[in-house]
Amino acid sequence: MSPVYQYKKFENRVTGSILKNLSHIGGGIAGFFRKVMLVGKQHFTVMFIPHSEKKIFNFRISVFSLVFLSILLTGILVAFFLSSTYFSGLSRNLSRKSASLETTQASLEVVRDEIADLQKVSDRFESTLSQTLETLGLSEGESYQSEISGGDLSSLFSLEEQEEGILRELSDLKSLSAFLDESVNSLEAITDLLISQGELLQELPTLWPLQGVRGRITNYFGPAEHPFTRKWYLHKGIDIAYRIGTPVICTADGKVVEKKYEPMGFGHYIVVRHKYGFYTKYAHLQTVSVKEGELVSQGQKVGTLGNTGLSTGPHLHYEVRIGSQVVDPERYLNIKSGLRNVSYSN
Repeated sequence: MSPVYQYKKFENRVTGSILKNLSHIGGGIAGFFRKVMLVGKQHFTVMFIPHSEKKIFNFRISVFSLVFLSILLTGILVAFFLSSTYFSGLSRNLSRKSASLETTQASLEVVRDEIADLQKVSDRFESTLSQTLETLGLSEGESYQSEISGGDLSSLFSLEEQEEGILRELSDLKSLSAFLDESVNSLEAITDLLISQGELLQELPTLWPLQGVRGRITNYFGPAEHPFTRKWYLHKGIDIAYRIGTPVICTADGKVVEKKYEPMGFGHYIVVRHKYGFYTKYAHLQTVSVKEGELVSQGQKVGTLGNTGLSTGPHLHYEVRIGSQVVDPERYLNIKSGLRNVSYSN
């Protein structure tokens, strides 16, 4: 028997076996569907019998119809449950949003009130700044006022010039911000003026000569009765009484030009020369902390209050001269301290 014949025989046998198996499988599937169809075509009779036993209502329904109705009812119930869950969550979210909106509205009302108060403050600030600049001579009050009233500040109070679609409060804040930005130049000019005045005051004897305390003025500048000779004379400075050892400070930048001791006069004393022809004298010192020829600055300690020389008690004798002319020291002390011929106590 040839190999070709054997191969053909084997091929026919395998093919027949496969066809036979497929036929059995197809028959099984067909039988299954026949059984399903037979079961599905079966009918059930549903009867509704009322208690009155009058007319009985009944109807027939197949298994297929029953399965379809079951699936449909299940789908409706699932859809209803999902919809209820979704709308419940949506309702809760809406409630939260409503509460948040109410809180935001309340906050907005507070912001509006604060902006209204801020507008009033800015109005006062504008008026005060204008008066300050006019007083300092940095600009004329009328021209400054007209510039502001015709510039950014006018939109702060004019509702007709609001940009369309922008909240009134936001526009007010923008206008106020622009106004404050414009005010920076004026404030910088005031600062420069104050700095220059501060530098000038540092070179003038405007600082109180006792450090950290006031003491008490026991003898003023002008005619006075001498405590020892009982004769009238010109008291060339002021006497400030306080405890021995209290630091005495220089009242302006300068240079120590004299340091002496007079046992029957001013005791330990120094004289400091300042700019513009000013001289200051510090007498009856207990100790002296500087040397003759030394440069001193305003506020620097130059000695301590004492009772040396011809003195009736612990005090500082303080003088101010312009050239050779003595002047009342309080006139220059008042420049910085604002004091007006008053007595100072502990």
